[in-house]
Amino acid sequence: MFAYILRRLIATIPVMLVVAAVVFMMVYASGNPAALLAGDQATPEDIARIEHALGYDRPKIQQFVEWLWRVMQGDLGTSVFTNLPVTTMIAQRIEPTVSLMLVTLVLSVGVAVPMGVVAAWKAGTWIDRAIMVIAVLGFSVPVFVVGYILAWVFALQLDWFPVQGYTPLSEGFIPFISNLILPAIALGGVYIALIARITRATMLEVLQQDYVRTARAKGVGQREILFVHALKNAAIPIVTVIGIGIALLIGGAVVTESVFAIPGLGRLTVDAILRRDFPVIQGVVLMFSFVYVIINLLIDLSYSLFDPRIRY
Repeated sequence: MFAYILRRLIATIPVMLVVAAVVFMMVYASGNPAALLAGDQATPEDIARIEHALGYDRPKIQQFVEWLWRVMQGDLGTSVFTNLPVTTMIAQRIEPTVSLMLVTLVLSVGVAVPMGVVAAWKAGTWIDRAIMVIAVLGFSVPVFVVGYILAWVFALQLDWFPVQGYTPLSEGFIPFISNLILPAIALGGVYIALIARITRATMLEVLQQDYVRTARAKGVGQREILFVHALKNAAIPIVTVIGIGIALLIGGAVVTESVFAIPGLGRLTVDAILRRDFPVIQGVVLMFSFVYVIINLLIDLSYSLFDPRIRY
């Protein structure tokens, strides 16, 4: 196990180098970054001064090597707009984003897996079709549309939840969860649809296996067959999709936090893009990429928990 983890961690090094190179080149994707920062009214002298101050006048290879060396030391640069270290700005905004993603993950898995299991159990019936219609709607309706509808109905009309904002867990669980319920539902729509469809497809295949028919012949209850025997053997594809879907949560958090005015990393990213604050954009994207790589490693390691035949 340790040797496998070590090999996987070593294998992430070239992946992260490629990601770092792509993130670094994002600065130049829209043209001269100094000109973008200077604005439309800047003179060539103003642009040259900004280029020299930020080091954009040096060769790109040299800039990349220096930037990568600082990143490896934990220095993601300094915000052009606030003049604060990017690591400090990320630390200030990470709690709301992590909280939103955890609540969304728990809600999505808790809803989607039972939906998929029931749809497979009732395959071909109106229950199965209704669940699949809900899944299709989850894929079809954009996150921001769901967010605005939820905010209008449950926050403005019914006044059940706050319209926007974030309350730290330290100030109480009820205010904390009240601020995150609507954003989590909006963010989890696509995630729920994805997990439910994969769960249904995998369960349909597993329910045709001989050991399931043997369990039924022995008089094992339907609930035990579904959630103990079948679901455990269908877990690996489901867990894989859950891990892959983390990317949906990361991307959707940008939109969701903007809709509900949550001061997290997604909102920080949007503000940085609008301000053309390139060091902040680079730092946040690089951090999200690293987190996604680590999560996929953890997902791979979890396979042995569901299938004892898998050894590392």
